[in-house]
Amino acid sequence: MITHHPSLLRLRAPLPAGLRHGTSHALLFTAAAYSPSPPPLRLLPLRVAAGGSSLVGPDGGNRATPPQPGAAALDFARSNFLPLALIGGMTLGLLDPTLGCLAHKYSLSKYSTFGIFVISGLTLRTKELGAALQAWPAGLFGLGSILLFTPFLAQFLVQIQFFPREFITGLAMFCCMPTTLSSGVTLTQLAGGNSALALAMTVISNLLGIMFVPLSLAKYIGTGAGVSLPTKELFRSLVNTLLVPLILGKGCPRNLKRYC
Repeated sequence: MITHHPSLLRLRAPLPAGLRHGTSHALLFTAAAYSPSPPPLRLLPLRVAAGGSSLVGPDGGNRATPPQPGAAALDFARSNFLPLALIGGMTLGLLDPTLGCLAHKYSLSKYSTFGIFVISGLTLRTKELGAALQAWPAGLFGLGSILLFTPFLAQFLVQIQFFPREFITGLAMFCCMPTTLSSGVTLTQLAGGNSALALAMTVISNLLGIMFVPLSLAKYIGTGAGVSLPTKELFRSLVNTLLVPLILGKGCPRNLKRYC
């Protein structure tokens, strides 16, 4: 039974000549045959099965991966782990000073420095050594500024009238000291600098500092500071803390370096 008037049926194509004047059943059959096709199916974006993080658009291209919660904090901590570790260590020491006493009792600083230079030797590449040798003018400038220029500034610091006096004396002595052992190399790596050159300057400046530091203290600060350095013990400690772990790490076999 026809529920609509035949004139309301709109056909997409002209009917064949034999069906233009047919019965109502013919009209129904023709309308069903010439009805418009349904729209094509559109697939929703799916996640890639392998990674599960990137999206695939309708055109087959990858969409931008949405940032995961906490990823920015992890990247910040990875890029600034040394300042965060120093601040965390100072905060922990202020909250519980007994931890620092235990670390000093068991010589934790010596073992940690030894481990740092073993890792530096493991990650040191021969190409980086070549780059450090090519940058010898920068190395000479750095050694000159560490061993000669900054100790020269100590004579002006001791003339500052500040209370307590020990603070100024300690600051002047700090200017006469060589570069720090571990943080200098780490900061150079974080800044994307020549880590091999920084490592070489650290070792050389500390070894030469055994001869330069007593002379700088005696000349720019004076004997009134009451400072005496055990030269032999200091040289032995630097060799065991700097050179030995660095040579051990660098001389480690290649197969073992993959697992270190």
